[in-house]
This record gives sequence, C-alpha cells and structure tokens, in this order.
Amino acid sequence: MKKLFRIMFLGIALFVMSGVANAQVKIAHVNTAEVLDAMPDRTKAEKDLEKYYGELQSQLETMAKEYQTKMQDYEANQATMSNLVKQSKEKEIIDIQTRIQQFQANAEGDFENKRAELLKPILDKIQNAINAVGKEKGYTYILDLATGATVYVGTDAVDCTKDVKAKLGIK
Repeated sequence: MKKLFRIMFLGIALFVMSGVANAQVKIAHVNTAEVLDAMPDRTKAEKDLEKYYGELQSQLETMAKEYQTKMQDYEANQATMSNLVKQSKEKEIIDIQTRIQQFQANAEGDFENKRAELLKPILDKIQNAINAVGKEKGYTYILDLATGATVYVGTDAVDCTKDVKAKLGIK
C-alpha cells in the first residue's frame, strides 16, 4: 500500500511539474539591425535620404561660394573702400556667416527628421512582425540584440516594478 501511495504521489508530482514547466517564461531574441539590413524598403529609403542630403549639401555649397566671393571682393578692394562701404561689406559677410551657421544647424535637425520619417514605416513593419511572431509562438519576451531593448512583451509577462519599489522603500 505504501508503495502504491508513493507511485501515486510521484505521478501527481510529475503531472504538476509538467504543468509548471509549460507555464515557464519563453524568451526569444531578434537582431533588428540584421532584419533592417535585409528589408527591401530600406534601400529606397537610403536613396531618398542620400538625395535629400545632396540637396542640403548643394545649398550649403552655394552659400559657401557666395561667402567666398564676398570675402575675396572685400579683401581685394578693402584699401580703396570708404569706411561706410567697408562697414556695409563687413556686415554682409557676417550675415552670410550667420546664415551658413543657422543653415547647418537646421540642416542637421531636418536631416534627422527626414531619416526618422523615411525609416518609421519600415521600423513599424518590423515591430508588427515581431509582435505577430511573439503572439504566434507564445513568447513572453523578445529581446533585441541590436539595441539590448525588449521589443515584445506578451500578455502573461510579470511586472515586478511594484516589488522592486517596495524592496527599495519607494511608493
């Protein structure tokens, strides 16, 4: 009888343990940089971005040529200029320098905005695919090897933020 009881207990324990094993957290990883590199849409986005960069560079070169021309004219004719003309030319040169600096600062921001605008639909496609794979495969978490971030959190994920705050004495 004791032997039968032990076998039953062992069977129940194995059954419970198999249920616990099935309920474990499933973690996967993805390399979004590798996925992004393989996306056909990325090539078009890069070409559009290069074109936009070329337009910005062309405008900057035009401004630089204007600056060089004004500087050369000023240096060549400085000795024969009246004070009023000299001050006017110096102001023009300073204005061009200021415009160039402002353009460079604005161009950097515009370029980054354009990059984000062009990559957003591609990154959204990747994220949607990650979400679909996470749901289909029953993953609790999917980590991104490229960024080190968690890119998918399943519905059965456990948030222990409150526990950590309690451990630290934070409300």
